[in-house]
Amino acid sequence: MKHCVFDKKCGGCEYIHVPYEEQLAAKKKYVQDLFPDHTAEDVIGMKDPYHYRHKVYASFYLDRKGKMHAGLYQEHSHKRIDSVMCLIQNKTANDILHEMCVLAETMKIPVYDEDRGTGVLRHAYIRVSEATGNILLVIVIGGKSLPSSRNFVKALTEKFPKIRSVVLNYNHERTSMVLGRKEDILYGKGYITDSIGGIDFRISSRSFYQVNPLQTEVLYAKALELADLKESDTVLDACCGIGTITLLAAKQCRYAYGVEINPQAIRDAIENAKQNNIRNVYFKADDAGHFITSMKEKPDVIIMDPPRSGMSEEFLDTACRMKPSRMVYVSCNPETQARDAAYLLKRGYHISRIIPVDNFPFTKHVETVCCLYHQKNDFISVPYEPKDADYLKQLK
Repeated sequence: MKHCVFDKKCGGCEYIHVPYEEQLAAKKKYVQDLFPDHTAEDVIGMKDPYHYRHKVYASFYLDRKGKMHAGLYQEHSHKRIDSVMCLIQNKTANDILHEMCVLAETMKIPVYDEDRGTGVLRHAYIRVSEATGNILLVIVIGGKSLPSSRNFVKALTEKFPKIRSVVLNYNHERTSMVLGRKEDILYGKGYITDSIGGIDFRISSRSFYQVNPLQTEVLYAKALELADLKESDTVLDACCGIGTITLLAAKQCRYAYGVEINPQAIRDAIENAKQNNIRNVYFKADDAGHFITSMKEKPDVIIMDPPRSGMSEEFLDTACRMKPSRMVYVSCNPETQARDAAYLLKRGYHISRIIPVDNFPFTKHVETVCCLYHQKNDFISVPYEPKDADYLKQLK
């Protein structure tokens, strides 16, 4: 095992001292205890559990000697620690953070002071494409402009040629939120692309995209395996984000619907469908519970990938009344997943498999895929297409 220099200071990795096989065993027990009447399968782990985070945030600050650092807040604290040697963050991202500190000191770019609300350089947000190695760098400032911005960006992109886009984000709010509302593109197109299951996905500063792309591909492959899609199936992907699972499912079914409350995520989903020339999909920015009640066609399969809070009872109730033959529940919080699964079990569904996937080595977190099926699928699926105007407007 590698030694973490932030041991007992950071608090982000609860299992940093635990051998990896023991971590997987502990996570399996955690999931199994939540589903005592069913069998949780072995956790699917990583071959190399280090440096898996391809989404990296850091806050800039000065130490007591006036030296600049890029780091994270300690757990339950306002104190920050340098994170450029973090064992779970992407190595190149760590190197970029270190170089940003060196350049900022050389170019005398002032660090933002959280307490006084003064200064410039505030945060960095880095996304790395697993498929290409390309990098999106978002520089967050607390001032009106970034001094020496052209030279700063030029120096970074020359040292790290995989940086394909640099975005300047303005955050003047006295808040813990990293990103502000306004952005300017300083270099490149403002986004990079990554690939999952042969489909390219656009990643911008605000795109929701999993932090561990290698395990995400495993997770989604298992979800689709459990969905057991047929060419005649209609699929509803609830909480679809940027359309990742929706578009993967669309390659295997007749039609796929994706619903997501975040309008920006839906815009990204539509763009991803266009870029991949996938036309048997329809995306809607809406609450999943509201959307499912308005569907003209009853889905054969429902796939859910909700936030940690889980699915609403309104959605689950309507889903049960539609009686899809299969429901696949992907979760980053097995506790709310177990709660929702218990509700579905009372409504006539049965659990066939529970598969945990380790997307977050060295932490207590684990993703799980649970497949539920209905023994008597007693409805007739009536073909329905969205209005031509809506469909064509999305895919022009």
